Formats: sequence, structure tokens, C-alpha cells
Amino acid sequence: MQNRDSRADVLRRGVVISPNSRMVRELAPLLESHLVGSSINFINSYPSPRDISSALGGGSPQLVFLDLASDPERALQLLGEIVRLGTPVQVLALLPGNDPDLMLRCLRAGAADFLLEPFTPDQLDTVLAKIARMQPASDKGADNARIIAVMPAKGACGATTIACNLAFYWKRMGANRVLLADLDPLTGTLSFLLKIKSVFSFLDALQRSHELDADLWRAMVTTVNGVDVLLAPELITENPPELNDPSPILEYARSTYDVIILDAGNVYGDWNLNQARAAQEVLLVTTNELPALQAAQRALSYMDANRVGRWKIRLLVNRYQREIGLSRDVIGTALHTDVFEAIPSDYEAVQKALMEGKPVPANTAFGKALTQVVERLGVRGGGETEKKSSSLSGLLGLFSKTK
Repeated sequence: MQNRDSRADVLRRGVVISPNSRMVRELAPLLESHLVGSSINFINSYPSPRDISSALGGGSPQLVFLDLASDPERALQLLGEIVRLGTPVQVLALLPGNDPDLMLRCLRAGAADFLLEPFTPDQLDTVLAKIARMQPASDKGADNARIIAVMPAKGACGATTIACNLAFYWKRMGANRVLLADLDPLTGTLSFLLKIKSVFSFLDALQRSHELDADLWRAMVTTVNGVDVLLAPELITENPPELNDPSPILEYARSTYDVIILDAGNVYGDWNLNQARAAQEVLLVTTNELPALQAAQRALSYMDANRVGRWKIRLLVNRYQREIGLSRDVIGTALHTDVFEAIPSDYEAVQKALMEGKPVPANTAFGKALTQVVERLGVRGGGETEKKSSSLSGLLGLFSKTK
């Protein structure tokens, strides 16, 4: 028992998912006594796969206690979804007894370990010690790093403008360390938007990832109004390198920053998919015009097919005008996903900010909407259900042609 305090360091926030009140009553006192100072939330039903990210607080819990006894099949499906979130979350399966077949299925689905009923202090001590040993040293202090990938459904939807302003708004609203990374190797425009230049780009960081340290990283980034900016290459070379995996950059950044905003070129290809997989939230940016919405549907289908969980995707409708294009309710129904936020068209304010290389003021229509996006992502991390329109047969028929 002498190591109990150090073992509690493995968990700053956790979630118990169990519809079995008896099991919860048995487990809760053990967690309270063994994990002093940790925040434990209790969920008394199995969340849907679509809602799991928001149920877990946007991926921030480090440990999930999952009831495999009440409904094994549903719990196994949920276990797989939690593992696919791509965040540093360990899942402990709560089992009704020594069932080798169920244990094997849990391991294959991604469980870190088990607790068997009846739960005992020694059993919990042993499991927490194992979890502590499994946690990489590089994760210490990096567990709160939040990665937000901003991806356009098609070109000219304003995704870069949104990514750029998100970073500065997050900084303004209290984040200590914020990174804005332009990971679009072909058409990255953050340097133009912010009127900055650097001799280094993310390609240099990628090529020297094995030797990244604080001094080298400071040379790679440019600080603008308290936000570190990692730029895309200024010039496109004749034979650009084939990019697949941004994780060397992201792993270093996670140990350094509280919030990481990725400005991606699009959703397609391994380079962009791996950004989406690493992120806790993917902001898919579209407008309410038909070509952009068709592109959004294709993007959603592509990410579904390539194991990017729909639960982490937040649909942003940019330059939204109620009187032009499709309404928010119609968009949500046609795309089978809720509209996370509709950002109003605010041409004058946005263009003035772009000309000056500054963030859009927070008191503008655009600024107020983006402030709300940051608040919802930062505080709740989940979307709110939108009402659906029922008279949509013509529109749904149009979209069904592209499935």
C-alpha cells in the first residue's frame, strides 16, 4: 500500500460506465479510497458510439472502468469505439467472474486489464500499478493536450480562417500554451493570413523529429500574439516528399502544448486521415451551398470508411446565411449528422482582419459564433442535438445519388 499515492498519479480523471447499480455501489468506495484527488464520473447507461467522445469529456479521462457483465456484446462494441478514439485512455473491463473467453475478447478489443467481481482493494492496487508501469514517461504532463483538426469539405470553405482564429480565441480564453500548425503541404496559407515568414516549416520538424528539443522547436515555430505557429513549406518543390504520418510532430507537440490546432488541406489520404485519427475533435468545415454539402457528405463517408469515428466529427457551416442556401435543420438531416455550429457570413469583418493579418474581433458576428465553438469544445466537448426537418424527400433524393 505504500505506493498508493504514486499509483493515483496515473489517473487525474476517470469514468465508470455501468448500468448495474449494485456493481457501482461496490466499486465506488474502492475508487474513492485508492484514487484520492482524482475526479471520477459515473455513467449509468452505455453511451451510443456516436456520443462516446462527449460522454468521456472529449477524450480527457485517462482511465475508463467499463462494465462487461450487464451486456457483454454492447460493451465490447463500446470498448472498440473507445480504443479507436486515439487518445491516451486505458480501459479496465469489469467482469462478473473468471471467464477466459470473455477476457480474451476484451484483450483483443483493446482492454488494458480486468477487475473481477467481487472487487477487492488488493486487486485494484495490482491493476493500478500495472497501468502506471504501462504509462510512458513522455505522457507525464501531456495528458491534457487537446488536438483539434480543422478540415475543409472542399476548397474555399474558410477552414484556414476558422483554424487560425480558433487558436487565438483559445489563447484569449485562458489556454496557456497553444500551437497552430499548418499541415497542408501544397496550399498552406497561414503565412499569408498572418503576414509572417519562417525559414523552417513542418517538413523540417518532421525530418528532424528524432532530435527535436525545446531549442530546436523554438527555431521551428513563430510566435504571434502568444500563439506558436508552425508553417507549411513556402515553396512547392519539384518532387515533394510523400507524407503519411504526422505523429512525430504531434507527439512532441503534445508534451509541450495545452491545445493544438491543425489546419489540414482536406480529409483525403493517409497524411490527413492520421491527423483526424490523432485529434480529439475533427471540425469539418462546409458552407450551406449544395456543392459544398455534397462534398461534406463524401468527406463523412470517406472518414467512416477509414475508421475516423463519427463521434469526434463536428460539422461547422461557415458563411451561413439563412436566406441563401439550405437551412441548418435541412443540412443536419441530409448529412445524418448534427450541425455543431453555424458561423454567420461576416464578410466585412473577416476581410478587414485578413488584410491586417490579425484575428477577427470577438465582438463581431463571426467572433461571437467562434467564441461559442471554443466554449462548447473546451467546456463540454460535445454537440447538442438539432431538430430535424421532415419534408425533405427531394433533397434526400439528391444526396442519395452520391452515396
